[in-house]
Amino acid sequence: SIFFSDVQGFTSMSEKLAPEELTSLLNDYLSAMTDIILESGGTIDKYEGDAIIAFWNAPLEQKDHARRALEAAISCQQKLNQIRESLEKRTGCPFYIRIGLNTGDAVVGNMGSRSRFDYTMLGDSVNLAARLEGINKQFGTYCICTKTLKTDCELYGTNIVFRELARVLVVGKKEAVTVYEPITCEEYDSKKETLDIFNDALQLFYSGDFVKARDIFSSIQEKDVVAAHYVQKIQSILENPPNMDCWQGVWISEVK
Repeated sequence: SIFFSDVQGFTSMSEKLAPEELTSLLNDYLSAMTDIILESGGTIDKYEGDAIIAFWNAPLEQKDHARRALEAAISCQQKLNQIRESLEKRTGCPFYIRIGLNTGDAVVGNMGSRSRFDYTMLGDSVNLAARLEGINKQFGTYCICTKTLKTDCELYGTNIVFRELARVLVVGKKEAVTVYEPITCEEYDSKKETLDIFNDALQLFYSGDFVKARDIFSSIQEKDVVAAHYVQKIQSILENPPNMDCWQGVWISEVK
């Protein structure tokens, strides 16, 4: 199970801070997130600036690796909620992270040159997790996972609820994948009515009834940022209607 995270608007933050301040900020943030990942049995693949790349089920086997990855992601967001105010005082910017999660086959091992190598992972499943992190921007979400990860989590039991977001065709893929926003039971209970309305509109979108779907999404867009993004998406579709004989309810992602 694969984890990619990135700090929203990090480039803008880095422009405002001196190198020493930026280094201190990153060390504090990365330490807080890393502690959670390691405590869950995860392996840190690497840091790329503010980005964290991690995985579970290697080098040691973990049958419940999908659940571990998911619960670590939720815990990272919860920890960030606790330290956000402090980080924002230091940066002068909102501090949020986006996370992409996937479960699938990958090659894991020492890779690189003959003189230098890293213990890392490689494969299509890895690329998809990376793409999902970025796709959060298109829905206004902060964590997205695949159906594969969802299914594996449910095999071992989890108190996380999965909200279906879309069938997405990501850049570089030929087939769409169904993606979900994992949320806590408390959040689900507080938004249940809105989420039920959203799901009704989503099914209409899948079936190609764009006008009715847009109207229902519009009714909740003030309460739900994902619904607001669907209103914009449908407006774009209505301006350039697809061939309905080929419509499969897919949200086509045009950015990485």
